[in-house]
Amino acid sequence: MLISPAPTRRFLHTLLPACAVAAALLLSPAGAIAQDSATAASQGKNDSWLYVGSDIPRDTAWQFGELPNGVRYAVRNNGVPPGQVSIRVRMDVGSMFETEEERGYAHLLEHLTFRGSEHIPDGEAKRIWQRFGVTFGSDSNAQTTPTQTVYQLDLPSVTAVNLDESMKLLSGMVREPRISELAVAAERGVVQSELRESDGPQKRIADASSAHLFAGLLLGDRSPIGTVASLGKASATSVAAFHQRWYRPERALVVIVGDGSTDDFARLVEKYYGDWRGNGANPPQPDFGKPDPKAPEARVIVEPNQPPALTLAMVRPWKKRIDTVENTRRLYLEFIAQALVNRRLENRARSGGSYLVAEVGQEYVSRSVDVTTAQIVPLSDWKVALADVRGVIADAIKTPPSQADIDREANEIEAFLRKDLENARNEPGARLADDMVRAVDIQEVVTSPQGQVDMFAAIRASATPQVMLDTSRAVFSAPITRVVLTSPTPIGGGDGALLAALKAPATLRDDRLTAGSTDFKKFPAIGTPGTIASTTLVPGLRAERIEFANGVTALVSNNKVEPGKVRVNVRFGTGNRSVAADAPNLLWTGDYALTASGVGPWGQNEIDQVTNGRQIQLNFAIDDDAFELSAESNPADIADQLRLIAGKLAFPRWDAAPVDRIRVGYLTGYDLNDATPNAVLDRNLRGWLTGNDRRWAAPDRAAIEALTPATFRAFWEPRLASGPIEVQIFGDLASVDYRRILAETLGALAPRKEIAPAGGKRVAFAKPAATPQLAYHRGERGQAAAMTAWPTSGGIATPRDARGLEVLAAVFNDRLFDRLRAEQGASYGPVVDSHWPTGFDSGGYLLVGSLLAPKDVNRFYGIARDIAADLVANPVTADELARNAGPIREQVARASTGNVYWMFLLEGATRDPRVAANALSIEQDIASVTAADVQRLAKQYLTPRRQWSLAILPKGMTLTEAAALDVAVTPAAGAR
Repeated sequence: MLISPAPTRRFLHTLLPACAVAAALLLSPAGAIAQDSATAASQGKNDSWLYVGSDIPRDTAWQFGELPNGVRYAVRNNGVPPGQVSIRVRMDVGSMFETEEERGYAHLLEHLTFRGSEHIPDGEAKRIWQRFGVTFGSDSNAQTTPTQTVYQLDLPSVTAVNLDESMKLLSGMVREPRISELAVAAERGVVQSELRESDGPQKRIADASSAHLFAGLLLGDRSPIGTVASLGKASATSVAAFHQRWYRPERALVVIVGDGSTDDFARLVEKYYGDWRGNGANPPQPDFGKPDPKAPEARVIVEPNQPPALTLAMVRPWKKRIDTVENTRRLYLEFIAQALVNRRLENRARSGGSYLVAEVGQEYVSRSVDVTTAQIVPLSDWKVALADVRGVIADAIKTPPSQADIDREANEIEAFLRKDLENARNEPGARLADDMVRAVDIQEVVTSPQGQVDMFAAIRASATPQVMLDTSRAVFSAPITRVVLTSPTPIGGGDGALLAALKAPATLRDDRLTAGSTDFKKFPAIGTPGTIASTTLVPGLRAERIEFANGVTALVSNNKVEPGKVRVNVRFGTGNRSVAADAPNLLWTGDYALTASGVGPWGQNEIDQVTNGRQIQLNFAIDDDAFELSAESNPADIADQLRLIAGKLAFPRWDAAPVDRIRVGYLTGYDLNDATPNAVLDRNLRGWLTGNDRRWAAPDRAAIEALTPATFRAFWEPRLASGPIEVQIFGDLASVDYRRILAETLGALAPRKEIAPAGGKRVAFAKPAATPQLAYHRGERGQAAAMTAWPTSGGIATPRDARGLEVLAAVFNDRLFDRLRAEQGASYGPVVDSHWPTGFDSGGYLLVGSLLAPKDVNRFYGIARDIAADLVANPVTADELARNAGPIREQVARASTGNVYWMFLLEGATRDPRVAANALSIEQDIASVTAADVQRLAKQYLTPRRQWSLAILPKGMTLTEAAALDVAVTPAAGAR
């Protein structure tokens, strides 16, 4: 059965701040999921094509069917977000269905399909969907994997007319794509650009590792991206033949989930797919191969400037199984077995082991192989790191875990499943559709969240120490064991030395965690409960502002948007503004080390222990005007959640190990910083755009090496202790006395010191230049990147201009896409972005960029210059404005039904009433953007004298040399 396991802990994870495109519900709760007559009539039955042979309880919200020609469908009513319908068309064909000469054809055909069909002009489908409010790349997209090709469409503001038209367009594209020589040539260029842009050391390592670990399997050499040779030979005739062979009704699945009748959805499937006929007999499934036991066991991959890394793999043949309750039991027990080992591995890394990070995972990959892998980043001696990880695994298959250990991991899974159950009515239709497609691809079934909870309750009861020992032996044993070592330099003895390390006896590491009795009753009191100074309702919002005597302010929204869920965001201090633009800082260390360094009497292990099985988190982020501690909790845990956050501010702990770990982590990956153009951009772009402002410029090696626990504490301790505190609590608070909880936690803090921010409210912008500045990478000679940007502004005084610039960026992006990608195939993913900070009065910019071949850099600048000049000289047409403003309005309309959206927009609202006013007017501000506004903003900002440009070229190359260069791309892995 399709399982959504509890998330694993990953070192140096990226904390994504709340953004205005999240989907949940705030101002008006979504209606309960309705069941029409067809769904209700099917309740209690388990005879659909998905559940054949399975005894897993059926999710009765789905209606299934199969047309006489073999097209299968699954449809479901769902009102999240309101008015949206998600459509997925899955074709049972991927890269492992290709011959050697056809490598990359499944992916190339996916691109061709989305250009249009024989019944509409080339590229017109994109424009039609834009008029329906669809954003290309997010609302409409496609994906090719080794086993399937999936077309995705999320249609907002559905009407009977636009849903019918969308089904007609999509079915026409899948059944009869426009496969002309002109279209093949254009999309071949796009795919080759994608291949070129994805090339680099990481792809070379991935390709070589796959070939070694999956020897004997097509999986080892059938990357969806294809090869230069096969793509170069692709023609309209050969691609059409591939389409005719594999795109057949009996290989199609149509999934529709959304705000509508399942009977209507089913009728649309029959209307647009019912008369589809295949040519000839349905070809048999390809032989995906079997793991080759005679292939070499050890492989050393030498890749300069890459950190040492190990992959240990236990490889088993894939077995086709009927998905039953017993199969689900096996899957959950396997997940617990992995979690037991991962907790031990992480504990060793936290306490200073031989590796920076190590993690095991077991997967059933592409219906080809059942594999358990251990990914290891050694600190110094790779042999010691490999031996230590093997020792933990060896102990796991020799000695049964304690029942306390098992319960600890089962608690995490159960909490995750119960959270899904509580939030089931708010599950977005797009996710439900994707889950159905994924289940069909891996030949499993789905059940309801309640079914998941009920089955797991029975499964965990059977998870005894002996059962888990048997499961661990199955997960960590295999007929074939292989290992890959990536090294920046050749190692003595090569593959033989690696093989000897693999064959050496494993040293048992019996260092299991001891059960503790820590609980929040032992947590020190924050202080004397605070008193409320004032409470006021916020006009236009279902929220109240609470101010405490100690100066803490809170914005609380008690709503049923997400039943059983409470979101918390505590904003304190002044964020990026706490540091001067030219002063050294340690802002870059906070993401991991600040939360991992502990709270009061507890280190990270004790925090894990006390929060086990509960919805209590401690996430950290830095905003322009505040630091943030955030969490997703529930009514039962919100008191302890706020106690933990308040404790982090009242009595932070300063464990040294997380600081040492982040320093080593940064140094380990430091040489990756210029391995590709993308790596150079990821590291340096924000610093470049702000004139090398040190708050956004990446730390250099000397700064990283100088980091110590003492300097870390000296930087962060005053920032945790000073500056205003604003609390946001949004969610299901009907059963919670949130005023009392706030008074006992954040309201009980001592009054905070008010320290003037060291950084002002102005942010510099890069100095304009007549010719592009140059930066360099050490990667492939065929890779480059080009960026150009204009400074705009920032702040909350002119919100309509911020919205107008979003529309201007969308228009610019649409034109750039058409010219640079669709027409010329020079880039896979050009991007235009408008950044408008609210914590500063300046610092905004409109950024245009793309990854390219060096020879296309000057062409990029010419196209960008032409687009900017035209936007300045001429107003956009009414149709172009509607096609680009409409999708933005739809994104806002969908997101505005969610707590995440409102929390994001209302940051700072307790201190500045303009914040709430701007949040309430955002939809109207976007709707009121006119062609004259777009042109006015273009004239105001897109002036050549203020323009900054930068090109990233291969090391040692000039722009003149780049213009004359025509480097062939090298083979690389990747998928759209």
